[in-house]
Amino acid sequence: MTLDLASVLIMTALVVNVSGVLFILETLLRRDEGAGRIWSIAFLAAMLTTLAYTIWAQTEDGAWWAIAVGNAAFVAGTGCMWLGCRRFNGRDMRWSSILVAVAVAAAATAVVIEGDTGGDWAGALWMFVPLLFFAGAGAVECLRGDMRESRTSWVLGAVLGFQSLYYVSRTTAFVTSGPDSALFQTAFGTISTSYLTVTLTIVAVVVTSVLRASRAPMRGYLREAQAVDEDQGILSESSFAVVLEGMCRRAERRFEPIAVTAVRLDDLDQISTAFGSDVAGAVAATWRTGVRHHTPTNAVVGQDGHTGLVVGLAVASPQDARRQAGAIYRGLFDDLGKVGGGVIPVVGVGVALSETAGYDPAELIRVAREAASRAAANVETSVLVDEGE
Repeated sequence: MTLDLASVLIMTALVVNVSGVLFILETLLRRDEGAGRIWSIAFLAAMLTTLAYTIWAQTEDGAWWAIAVGNAAFVAGTGCMWLGCRRFNGRDMRWSSILVAVAVAAAATAVVIEGDTGGDWAGALWMFVPLLFFAGAGAVECLRGDMRESRTSWVLGAVLGFQSLYYVSRTTAFVTSGPDSALFQTAFGTISTSYLTVTLTIVAVVVTSVLRASRAPMRGYLREAQAVDEDQGILSESSFAVVLEGMCRRAERRFEPIAVTAVRLDDLDQISTAFGSDVAGAVAATWRTGVRHHTPTNAVVGQDGHTGLVVGLAVASPQDARRQAGAIYRGLFDDLGKVGGGVIPVVGVGVALSETAGYDPAELIRVAREAASRAAANVETSVLVDEGE
């Protein structure tokens, strides 16, 4: 069966829009963190892309403005997939966000400059190159940091990696053979790309939903956890970063060691699904209360996403840091055993030391978070102290 261009684009738009709407609706049901929100923007951009290209296909002479919107939205969608992966891993977003914004503007401007004379492939290279770069960067990000610990993210990495390789080939064929060649039209034309887009969209929406579920528990028990945060004096992520930076500056001048301990609760959303939001709420509240209760009085406790807490503390030695982390873990294990009808969540505790990670607050938090992820994934390790390279 051979489908015409308009039919293929309508089919693609239907799949992408249904997938995007489902993902965005689920976002509204959750107190989501940055990664899920950014991925929602990516799906919104994909929906705009299909709408713009459908308008282009239905217009008799092809509307150049629709191409400009479609190309820019396409770049924005893939760029936001990469940004979401970076946010999931807790990496700096400033330069990467600027890079995506510049690429989006360039993709649109290239079409606007050519205008009516540009034809159907106006500004194509200004779209192809950012797509292959952002998709490749997203694939690499899936194999780093927190995403590396989840095999589900490997699937997203494979999807983005395949997209990057496809656009490497498509760009090469476009430059060497031209868009009107039989090779390009058969293997890399709009219809072939639409089939690929449908497949990748379905896989991406499933994978990102699973990844987001591990970080964005349902609203019901998060409201209870937020009240506990206020009572226990647990700082927000931004406030904790400011306090930790001051602590690190003072400690560095005095050559005093600093330890950052990350405490992760990996399966809170699964507990909510299996046992209900009431049990998950009790577990979340006990976890937050327990971390603050079992840390030293002079420790600073802050939020690290919806399933993580971080503790900043000046310590006497690495052994002291390990002892403090062990006390937190044992205290939490005892506390959690008394709530939720005996439901014990998976808890990972990771420690980052200034003597190996340095005094940069963001690096200390990142190292501690990754150590906690490894500890949670290893049933034989309850507390993991990062020893550096």
